Amino acid sequence: MYELKVVTRFAAAHRLTMVGAKCENMHGHNWKIEVCLVGPELDDAGVLMDFGEIKARLREIIARVDHQFLNELEMFQGRQPSSERIAAFIAGELQQAIATPAVRVSRVSAWESEDSCATYVVG
Repeated sequence: MYELKVVTRFAAAHRLTMVGAKCENMHGHNWKIEVCLVGPELDDAGVLMDFGEIKARLREIIARVDHQFLNELEMFQGRQPSSERIAAFIAGELQQAIATPAVRVSRVSAWESEDSCATYVVG
């Protein structure tokens, strides 16, 4: 099994109710997103998937959340835009965007600070 990892970043604001006093107020983060993809075989070029293709698909997804107030976005309506949900959202969207059937998203980590992240592990 092979694994690829791509890292990207975005900035956005959110507000989380019922988690703690500071998080109840609107606040922002500079998120670091790590995506991991796995697959059993390399293609004829000797790669699992071209990094440029992964980055292009990821850029399209990140553009939808970058510099936004996440609570107002359709994908988070009725659900708090926590780091956990951001990671799950990116994982699902990236899996749909990948055209290579043998390659799958295995996990996505959403770092909201240098020392705190949430990881969604695709079941």
